[in-house]
Amino acid sequence: MSGVAIVIPMLDEARSLPRLLRNLAALDPAPEEVVAVDGGSGDGSVAIARAGGLRVVEHSARGRAAQINRGVEEVSAPIICVLHADTLLPDDAVAVIRRVMAEPRTALAGFTPLLSGPDTVRWGTSFHNWIKTWYAPLLFRPHLFLRGGRLLFGDHAMFFRRADFLAVGGCDTGLAVMEDADLCIRFTGRGRIRLVNRVVLTSDRRVAAWGGLRANWIYLQVGLRWGLGIRKRLDRHYPDVR
Repeated sequence: MSGVAIVIPMLDEARSLPRLLRNLAALDPAPEEVVAVDGGSGDGSVAIARAGGLRVVEHSARGRAAQINRGVEEVSAPIICVLHADTLLPDDAVAVIRRVMAEPRTALAGFTPLLSGPDTVRWGTSFHNWIKTWYAPLLFRPHLFLRGGRLLFGDHAMFFRRADFLAVGGCDTGLAVMEDADLCIRFTGRGRIRLVNRVVLTSDRRVAAWGGLRANWIYLQVGLRWGLGIRKRLDRHYPDVR
């Protein structure tokens, strides 16, 4: 049976970590490895993660791309799931990941995210995020779309084989955002990229902070710029929310 490691890139996630730790403890079966890679948190995230039993790698270069690359270096399991600290997995996620990656034609996959908060579910934004996985590659990389390419994002809790990740050179550390979509492009040609028909719950904190219309405009603007090859300083158009 293939081992699964969960890699968590984190930065100032003290508010999200307690819930995430409870979620990880409930996974059945449990992953073989869980490692959190910290990008310089100043809010006690490292102490909270360690108190919750996580192995924490400190002093990583900041940025999800660099932190993901470091996490992959630190684990040895053949299958890796990249989990954001504000995303919760179904309790059988490890079994689902093993089953999906047992299919040799699948190179990379992810869960279906549902953005939600304490009082609401963001159905519209969640639907847009789902349909975007289809229309974005069709618009910007149609030749890859016809070869099985699909764009997934960090909220999808993407998973893949460690060997394939290393073979494509990992995440592009030059990208402050959209490193996840770029990774999908790198994986296209190695096999199918797909969404699993299982839901992960992701915090709606960005939508709550920005408002629904502005949030979708930001997502669209950043995606368009990336798709058109305008990759420098994308983070200027993607305000940080913690």
